[in-house]
Amino acid sequence: MNNSKIYIHPAPVRIWHWINAIGIIMLVLTGMQIRFAEQINILSLQKAISLHNYTGFVVLADYLLWLVYYFSTGKIQIYIPDLRTFPVKAFNQIKFYGYGIFKGDPNPHTMTPENKFNPMQQMAYIKLMFIVLPAQIFSGLFLWQVKRFGDYIDLLGGIKIVDTIHVLLFFFFAAFLIVHCYLATLGHTPLAHFKAMFTGYEEHHGHAEMPGEFALPENAAARANSLTGNKYAVLDGLENKPVVKMTN
Repeated sequence: MNNSKIYIHPAPVRIWHWINAIGIIMLVLTGMQIRFAEQINILSLQKAISLHNYTGFVVLADYLLWLVYYFSTGKIQIYIPDLRTFPVKAFNQIKFYGYGIFKGDPNPHTMTPENKFNPMQQMAYIKLMFIVLPAQIFSGLFLWQVKRFGDYIDLLGGIKIVDTIHVLLFFFFAAFLIVHCYLATLGHTPLAHFKAMFTGYEEHHGHAEMPGEFALPENAAARANSLTGNKYAVLDGLENKPVVKMTN
């Protein structure tokens, strides 16, 4: 069995992820307090609105930093699916999620720094980050300052339309959190992907070695073997972090 660790999640991505995750959770909880004020009385309505607004600006700033990081580094490419291979890979991924996973079949997608997301994740995240989240941010800004953004609100059809968009997306994000957390438990252990978002390293267990992905070049492998007795082989990888390969 080949066990390997590979550095997938750089520190800026992990920081963004956890700020965004906590922010979205806070927005959902305070949004529930605001929307169902008569049924939920954890905070006063005014405090819930204030906390909701402050958290919204934190998520907005975090989103802008995400945009700057991914576009300035060119890493935005990991969100863009390869249309030439998308149909076949998407079908295999759907088959895995709908059937294979319950049989214990291996995930057809192998995560690497350049190929972080499977085709279904790419399609979902690119829509989430460039359509859904911006729509929620803008609708939230319009509801925050109705008079200031009155012209834009009228352009969209009025305050009821904007409010409806914001509420529907609120329910979407609440459902997304549940689905996202469930899918995150589908690693080789239920907490493996959660751990990776703290350490940056994803672990691969029991997969066949993929040429060019985890294999060391022959000269590097020979040098590592002479130093380690063929038990461990370490090679500097992307992000200037080691890819650690362990052979049992």
